Amino acid sequence: MLVPLDKAAADTCGGKAGALGTLLRAGLPVPDGFVVPFAAYLAAVRDLDLGRFAGEARRVIEARPVHATVIDALGRALGELGDPPVAVRSSAANEDTGETSAAGQHDSFLAVQGAGQVADAVRACWASLFSARATDYRGAGDPVMAVIVQRQLDPEVSGVMFTPADPGDVTQIEASWGLGPSVVGGTVTPDAYRVAGDGSVTRTIADKRTRLDRSGTQLVVRDVPAPARDRPAIDDATAVRLAGLGAEIAAVLGGPQDIEWAIAGGRTWVLQARPVTAAPPPPAGVGDTSAATLTGTPGSRGTATGTARIVRGPGDFARVRPGDILVCPFTDPAWTPLLRIAAGVVTETGGVLSHAAIVAREHAIPAVLGIPDATSRLHDGTTITIDGSTGTITARSPDHA
Repeated sequence: MLVPLDKAAADTCGGKAGALGTLLRAGLPVPDGFVVPFAAYLAAVRDLDLGRFAGEARRVIEARPVHATVIDALGRALGELGDPPVAVRSSAANEDTGETSAAGQHDSFLAVQGAGQVADAVRACWASLFSARATDYRGAGDPVMAVIVQRQLDPEVSGVMFTPADPGDVTQIEASWGLGPSVVGGTVTPDAYRVAGDGSVTRTIADKRTRLDRSGTQLVVRDVPAPARDRPAIDDATAVRLAGLGAEIAAVLGGPQDIEWAIAGGRTWVLQARPVTAAPPPPAGVGDTSAATLTGTPGSRGTATGTARIVRGPGDFARVRPGDILVCPFTDPAWTPLLRIAAGVVTETGGVLSHAAIVAREHAIPAVLGIPDATSRLHDGTTITIDGSTGTITARSPDHA
């Protein structure tokens, strides 16, 4: 019923699991685990006519107990791993493909332990196929979900890496303290490294104020001690080694890759690798420093002029109109439907390799990231122009309103 991760293939276990299986078979450092394949999901929903439930399909799946045979299989597989805390992650059929990343659109769970809790997490991954953000992202289609279960890492540093389209070009790396969701979710502005083909490294060190860590079976957000906030998360030699690992992964998988990685106990691990669907813009040069202009990190190419709409949480969603420019602390994956109608997005934290930036590029809307206090420095309802190629936002002066 379950598939060892090193035997996983995309046609039965989804693109995410298939890629990890390929990397394991190539001898690359992927945490061990197993996959609950498509067949288990299809068996679980076989007698449900999910189409007739429309927007209630997620609730219907969440309300159905996981079959005892699945729980028994999970218990045996977890026992073979030593019953450690695990990460439970989606691997849907339309996820991590060359056309659509589905970055952050389905649920994942960290620090899960025991067969019962893992079964609940597997069911929640299945149900997340029908979340509002996932259905909006994929549009029409008949979705199917596999689920990856892997040994949980407790990393000192995590991040994301984009390998170049042409070998020898620049590898882009983002890194911060603790677990990776801080970087991929955009809740922290990470350090950014660019490793050239000749091994030279340029870096921008960020003020990394928080970190996410595991405490037992809980995830906790902690403040980073002041001396460590602006200390590089990795040194240049580590960045070069990561770029070398990225080149190996790209060669095995046959193209440029968006890679999640972590360093735990001094060892580097690969947590995910998927094709790059939309490359980020290059770093900006020296921009306009006038008082009317804010400058951040270019996240997605293009320019747009529209009404600034301050969005601090779901309670503000109803205020967003087509053509507005979102101005927010960061963009949670649940906000993806807003990116379909917004003209652009501005965030206070996050890097160019975060899920929000990836989805903005897939929707071809400009994004500028990492502007501290943007939600207070820009005013709701004013007209602004955003340039996602230069990383600048210009507010229209009141006398031109």
